[in-house]
Amino acid sequence: MSVKNTDVRRREFCCYYIMSGNPEEAAVRAGYEKETALITAAEILRNPKNRKMIAELRNVFSESSPVKAGLKRLAFGNCKDAVILAFAEELPPSHVIEKLDLFNVSEIKRDKNGGVEIKLCDRLKALEKLYEIENSCSNMDMAADLINALTATSPEEVDNSDN
Repeated sequence: MSVKNTDVRRREFCCYYIMSGNPEEAAVRAGYEKETALITAAEILRNPKNRKMIAELRNVFSESSPVKAGLKRLAFGNCKDAVILAFAEELPPSHVIEKLDLFNVSEIKRDKNGGVEIKLCDRLKALEKLYEIENSCSNMDMAADLINALTATSPEEVDNSDN
């Protein structure tokens, strides 16, 4: 494998890791073998250069927490793999199922007639939770600004607190 492909996969791993918060899943989605994905992820995460890239990507993607990333994934994620699974004539082999993105799936049932019922997570609830998080963060910022303004001893300190 060429160095460029390895470097591209490492960068893809970092991006997927930021978006999912799951190192094993990020490694698989970046193209590493499922059997060694967790070990590969640990090796990538141990490297200081990669940790720096992840920190920079967190700023780029502005994901402050894995919870927020998960909620965004539920709210805006793709459900095409669940649809493919639901309409498949027969159950795909396990190596195919392992590569499906079923993060938004909350439940899968097969009925007596062989039909498949797939329940997806509620996007509206995820959006509501994201809204609550965004509001609580902005309220905390406003409260901190108010406290700084109230504790400043001169008008210059209030003006300088913005810097």
